[in-house]
Amino acid sequence: MSPFLTKSAYLFLFSLLGLVYVIGLFVPLMDNDSAHHACIALHMYLNRDYVNLVDAGKDYLDKPHLLFWLCAFSYKIFGVTSFAYKFPSFCFTILGVYSTFRIGKVLHNTEAGRLAALTIATAFAFILANNDVRMDAILTACVAFATWQGVEFIAGKKVLNALGLAFGMALGFSTKGHIAVFTIAVGLFFYVLSRRDWKFFLNWKWLIVLVCFFIFISPVVYCYYLQYNLHPEKTVRGKDHINGVKFILFGQSVERFRGENFGGGKNDYFFFFHSFLWAFAPWSVLAYVAVVNCLKNLFKQRNQWLSLATFIAIVLILTFSGFKLPHYLNIIFPATAVMTSSWLLQSSIKPRVIYMIQMIVCFLILILAAVINTWAFPLNNFWLIAATILLLAVAFYFLKSRQLNYVQRAIGYSASTMIVSFFLLNTNFYPRLLKYQGGNELAKKIRGNIDPANVYFWKDNYSSSFNFYTVTERKQFDDSIFTNGKKPIWLLFDKYNLTDIEQAGYKIGHVDSVQDYEITRLKLKFINPATRKDELTEMVVGEITGKN
Repeated sequence: MSPFLTKSAYLFLFSLLGLVYVIGLFVPLMDNDSAHHACIALHMYLNRDYVNLVDAGKDYLDKPHLLFWLCAFSYKIFGVTSFAYKFPSFCFTILGVYSTFRIGKVLHNTEAGRLAALTIATAFAFILANNDVRMDAILTACVAFATWQGVEFIAGKKVLNALGLAFGMALGFSTKGHIAVFTIAVGLFFYVLSRRDWKFFLNWKWLIVLVCFFIFISPVVYCYYLQYNLHPEKTVRGKDHINGVKFILFGQSVERFRGENFGGGKNDYFFFFHSFLWAFAPWSVLAYVAVVNCLKNLFKQRNQWLSLATFIAIVLILTFSGFKLPHYLNIIFPATAVMTSSWLLQSSIKPRVIYMIQMIVCFLILILAAVINTWAFPLNNFWLIAATILLLAVAFYFLKSRQLNYVQRAIGYSASTMIVSFFLLNTNFYPRLLKYQGGNELAKKIRGNIDPANVYFWKDNYSSSFNFYTVTERKQFDDSIFTNGKKPIWLLFDKYNLTDIEQAGYKIGHVDSVQDYEITRLKLKFINPATRKDELTEMVVGEITGKN
């Protein structure tokens, strides 16, 4: 089989992708889960407490420990920086891309593996997971690695692969709980069925997988035991006598599926279908076509059962789950990339149709990128403009090259489009957008002028980015602080709180303030430069000079 793209073409595209990913490591953290998780790891680092998960001084009962351990260790090496927080996820991303290649190679052939690796590496939400870093980059990589090891184990029955499967599942569980194990198990179950190797279900080596899995997750389980089982007085979400071991082994993912303690869920039963369109862009339309093709040829293409079963299982879970978020889709990306790539290699659809589909999708993506970077946040750096033109030239080459067939053009153009788009996002859009995130900007403004150890938060004000970039933990303000001596007391608050503060009898002296906006919830009025000012508030740090 002749390759879709030459080795040099793959190397060239992956090199450009690597550059885009690395640039993203230096983009500041966003004040949602990214900065929030970074501060939980910061507590570990500052207090040398690697057992308890603590969020703003309170016990944190939700995700397991792995991300926080990795980030705390990264802080020790690189210091408390955006790079240090994102670096572990970047390393796992490389593992995830390579594991996807190996899955494609084992299930199909080397070319399917290469194409699957390029597909997942250029999927929108996969790249985004290395910018807005949560659990997802690590979780997706663990799912990919464990699936690769599981496929090798089922095919070759080697003990080393059984250990790899157990280790990958344990890492996934230690990142986000049962969903990782479920995703891996469903795919591997249907892979065994596709091989008609019924006796392998009774192979004694599964005991190795099971025993080693529980051994590998034991550090996380033991930490939950220490934090909660030994401290029945601890209260989380209004409940005490929490059984931490029971929670992590049985309750964590069930709570999320039911929507308990997470503000309920969405009754959007088409959530998966429209979210997947942008999350797996620019490949999502082709992925849907691949799914339909696999269903039509269910018994002719048994090597697709693993990928198809994984896709459908997560569709059903997300459809009926009480709590839905777009980044939950990332765990199916390895299987979906393999399915889509293998279908492309043997597609009966006319190559020109594939080319036209990708040309339209990528054109829309580039138009959106152009609007954002010319109207909303105009690109005004000469070197960035020059680099963008060069990257656009690469995309145009793949679009129009006479030396490539239609499918080769479609693949190269799609990958190049995502490279251009995320280059602009990482070098212009996100850095400009984050100027409106008050926490990191206020931390920058007071550096060298105010000791952040003396900054306290007024009532319900939070800013994880402020705490992260000042390398401090959140401290709640109350009257008892005035008994601690004559050190200056600074109060962090939103400008709308000033009336409440004055009515409480506090006098505010010198203040520093910055513009603030909840940048993870973008609205058109904020994106529009003409109306942006009206959407902004101010984050303020002011010195308390006395009390009436």
